[in-house]
Amino acid sequence: MKRTHDGRPTERRQDIGGPRPRWSSRFSPRTALAGIPGGADGRRMLWINLVDKIGSGLWVSVTALYFVLVGGLSTGATGLLLGIGGVFGIAGAPIAGILADRLPLTRVLLAVQIARGVSSFLMLFAHGFWPLLPLVAIGSFGERSAAVLTKLFAARVAGPNRAHYQAVQRTIVNVGYTIGGLAASAALAFGSTAVYRVLLLGDGLSFVLVAILVARCAEPASAGRTVATHQPGAPTAVAPGAAPAAHAAHTALAGPPGHAAAGVANSPWRDRGYLGYAALDSVMFLYGCALSVGLPLWIITRTTAPHGLAAAVFVVNTVIVVFCQVRLSRHGRTPRIAADALRRVALWFLLCGVTAALAVVDAPWAATLAVVGCAVALTVVEMIQSAISWELSVSLAPDHAQGSYVGVHGLAQSTARCVGPLLMTWAVLAGGPLGWIVFGAVLAAAALLQRHLVLRRLAERAPRLPEPSLSVAAVTVSEY
Repeated sequence: MKRTHDGRPTERRQDIGGPRPRWSSRFSPRTALAGIPGGADGRRMLWINLVDKIGSGLWVSVTALYFVLVGGLSTGATGLLLGIGGVFGIAGAPIAGILADRLPLTRVLLAVQIARGVSSFLMLFAHGFWPLLPLVAIGSFGERSAAVLTKLFAARVAGPNRAHYQAVQRTIVNVGYTIGGLAASAALAFGSTAVYRVLLLGDGLSFVLVAILVARCAEPASAGRTVATHQPGAPTAVAPGAAPAAHAAHTALAGPPGHAAAGVANSPWRDRGYLGYAALDSVMFLYGCALSVGLPLWIITRTTAPHGLAAAVFVVNTVIVVFCQVRLSRHGRTPRIAADALRRVALWFLLCGVTAALAVVDAPWAATLAVVGCAVALTVVEMIQSAISWELSVSLAPDHAQGSYVGVHGLAQSTARCVGPLLMTWAVLAGGPLGWIVFGAVLAAAALLQRHLVLRRLAERAPRLPEPSLSVAAVTVSEY
């Protein structure tokens, strides 16, 4: 035994309650995948996301080209087709959330993935605007529905560790998009219509494999279903396949079905506080369109930076997310930490607008540095904001209606995707450097206002049940 300088034996301090989570300063597959919450089903859902996004990566980069070269549409008709399809996608999030509160989540997700696969396969044989429109609408609806359902699944199996799980999931998602995008880029070198059909077929097959994996997932524990309590010594029934630790952590916070926490409405549509939070999130989600639409067009039309940099910003974004997302997920560990992190998000929004405005300088090297700086700022916003949004969208919702609330929150990103391209081209880019500065300032103001709203809501909500004393026998809850 080691001794101190005065001869007394030293003891190794051990934290009560087990080891504390470590937030590694470096990303590696081993650190990211070690100790993933949710057990086997949690890991299986990560595989589901990987396969899904590989398929999406194959298709998303050639979607418009397919409709023009294979589907027989003009560029204007293609834009209209995608726009109408996006409107149907907006409805997918709330509808999926409502169904997840009333039906087994895994079965709803299975039906959604089958519908996505069928629409992709039928698209291989469709030609013209009207035959393609319902298939695109189904695909868009399924995409937004699947996003909400996988988020709910992760929240249920991961419990209080959902911030770490979300970070790993986002890393996997970006890896999947990268693999699919690189494969699509290599295939496009051949430049034939058959290649486009093969890429669409690959996307459809990915949904088939995803559906098979979803069918093997057990239904996660849910506070929206019947909850029964058991005294120590009595047999305990746990949802099939649900991880006991995650199940207990989740149901311990749940009240009886149909009971709302103080100050929280039964319906998200009557909960003005949550609707305000979601509306501000839709404003902040415009960073996605700034990265995918605004910055590339800004590079080509208004800066002296190399035009190839318009594609390189996506590489910068993907690489940073893969290596840093897990570390930055610490900003979403608790609702209070997430709310405080919104101040950092506001600063990064301002930096994004200023660097984009500076990119109009005549020197190509300076313009390149400014563009890269803007891409980095937008990527940091993406990583922190995703962790914050994930945590707050779940924790601000009542346990008995998480599906409905998270579904309404899903409208935020869908709305940003529909409005964002028009806003970037007609307002931000048209406004020149000042347009970018105003854009950054508006998003920063939305972040600060959302922080104020969230802190007020957390203060108004009734406190959770206190942790049981070590001398009091624990109550085990289970779901039938």
